[in-house]
Amino acid sequence: MYALLANIARLLQTSTADQKDESVAHQLMESADACAGNSPHHAQELREAASAYLSVVR
Repeated sequence: MYALLANIARLLQTSTADQKDESVAHQLMESADACAGNSPHHAQELREAASAYLSVVR
């Protein structure tokens, strides 16, 4: 769980120049896709974090 929160904090701290108009949720989903084969549980946590972020933003 700590790793998930650390990933979210790291994504939120990146500058807008580094994001290139990509939202935090998009970056979380890309990370989830990248680690899905190696760690399905972590990938699911990232997807849930992206969903939670979108529900807060909207």
